Order: sequence, then structure tokens, then C-alpha cells
Amino acid sequence: MNGQGVFISHPEVVIDPAVPVPRWHLAPEGIARMRRLAGDPRLEGLSAVWASDETKAIEAAGILAARFGLPVQVHPGLAEMDRSSTGYRPREDFERLADAFFAQPEASIEGWERAVDAQARVVAAAREILAGHEDGGLALVGHGGTGTLLMCTLAGLPIARIHDQTQAGCTWRFTLRPPAVTQTWQPFG
Repeated sequence: MNGQGVFISHPEVVIDPAVPVPRWHLAPEGIARMRRLAGDPRLEGLSAVWASDETKAIEAAGILAARFGLPVQVHPGLAEMDRSSTGYRPREDFERLADAFFAQPEASIEGWERAVDAQARVVAAAREILAGHEDGGLALVGHGGTGTLLMCTLAGLPIARIHDQTQAGCTWRFTLRPPAVTQTWQPFG
């Protein structure tokens, strides 16, 4: 994995409407999938693991980092788009809002962070992390929405839901210098 990076979206979570979304934990099936991903031989040479500051991303990163004896470093810029204005929404309603988020990137959908602002934030975080990363492979563990926005930037693609992951728990791969997408979203484990 030397000179390569992988972006990992957290897998399945325990959905609890009483808990703020950024504090949700990985579900047992998400933990099992992360353990399988950590054993993937394509990750050999991993030398740094970064996560967003959301619980589910930190837990996913911890499983991966433990496999390689690495610490989890946290960057709040890798967080998912701010959806605190609406909080938890049932699946069908969430999908409708996510469609609008990607379709209208310069608009705030029901108070959500605008896609263009979330994209600028996650790109700035990734650039900061890459600037400080010297050797080996790099894993960024985050979320589907902002992971897609980062991938779109590095691949030169417009913001569009068509580029989004097909399920929770996917990866996309990139070169570190220069940063460029080498593989788009693929489910893991």
C-alpha cells in the first residue's frame, strides 16, 4: 500500500433516534465487516489511520488500526455533512433529503450543511492530512456523503448522487502524490 490511500466509509450502525447521529455506534454486523476488511492483504503497508470525530468512524478506524498496531488519529474535517437541523430521519425521508443535498449542492436542504461547504471542508482536511503524511499507506475512515464529495474532487467529477456509495461500508482508493482516484466505491467484507 506504499504511496496509496484508501477511503473507508463506516459500515452498519445501531440506529437510535434518541442518540445524536454523530454518536451512533457500529452494529455487530458492521464490526464483523470491519474485522474482515482489516485482514485484507491489500492493506499491507498501512502506516496511518485517520478518522472523523464521529463515534462510528472512530470505532471503525480502531478496528483497522489495531490490526496494524497503529493509533487512530482524528480530524473533525472528515465528519459527515452536518444534518443536526433535522436529526434522525426514517430511511425514506433521509434518502429524499440526501438526493436533494447532492442535486442542489449550493442549497441548504432543510438546514443541512450545503454540499459545496461540506466538500470544501473534507477536501481541506484531506489535504492537511496528506501534507503531513510521509511514508506508507494511508487510510481515511469517514462517511458516505463526505467521502463521495472528496472522491468527486480528486476524480474531477461534479457533485452528483450517482457517484455515492451503494451501501454503508465501502472503500475507494487513491494515489497519494499526486492525489488521484484509482478505484471508485466498492463494498467490503
